[in-house]
Amino acid sequence: MAASVTAALLIIGDEILTGRTKDKNTGYIAEYLTGIGIDLREVRIVPDVEEEIVSAVNALRDRYTYLFTTGGIGPTHDDITADSMARAFGVGIGHDPRAVAMLQERYAPGELNEARMRMARIPEGADLIENPISKAPGFRIGNVYVMAGVPAIMQAMLDIVAPTLRAGARMIIETIEAEGLAEGLYAEGLSRIAAAHPGLSIGSYPSFSAGGFRNQIVVRGKEAAAVASAAAAIHDLLGRLKGDRAPL
Repeated sequence: MAASVTAALLIIGDEILTGRTKDKNTGYIAEYLTGIGIDLREVRIVPDVEEEIVSAVNALRDRYTYLFTTGGIGPTHDDITADSMARAFGVGIGHDPRAVAMLQERYAPGELNEARMRMARIPEGADLIENPISKAPGFRIGNVYVMAGVPAIMQAMLDIVAPTLRAGARMIIETIEAEGLAEGLYAEGLSRIAAAHPGLSIGSYPSFSAGGFRNQIVVRGKEAAAVASAAAAIHDLLGRLKGDRAPL
């Protein structure tokens, strides 16, 4: 089986922490990485404070195969991600000619003012991540991928980055409907099944929909035989409880 490849996501921005901007990137990135065999293990949100960004970057890039960041690479004074990355890696930062050329594709002569030129400031030694939507690039330095916070731009950047990433074994996911059974009826049995399959993640997820209340049990793992074994045990457990509809 392929070795595990792990990742963390660092979301940068006061606007996320205050609730002014709703995070739409975490779920997308988590699903995207899972689909290509990379395990997203941790997500952090930090404010537009250089010390906080540097501390988080240095902690997460050492802990995981990859670190992805979103936000803070725009033209305003509070877009300090690039400077923070340079500090985290102990390198200089300046206007990158490659990034300037990308911005010149969008802005007419005279429109590339000082504020917009901030988006061309790239840490020394970084590779650029193209931005097919608004041209202002992201960048990769070490194992850290710095992307825009705007969802459409981030998604385009992730599509460009993905073919360069080392992938691990893909997650196998089996979803089992509990057919209206209350969690309290199968919780003990499910706990025993989980204990017998320590290499798997087994969870129970209640929800409400237009059709009413439902419970789903989800088995996740990277070994097909183990997932199949646990799923079979769960189906057997639910089958034995099928006639019991007692409340919690």
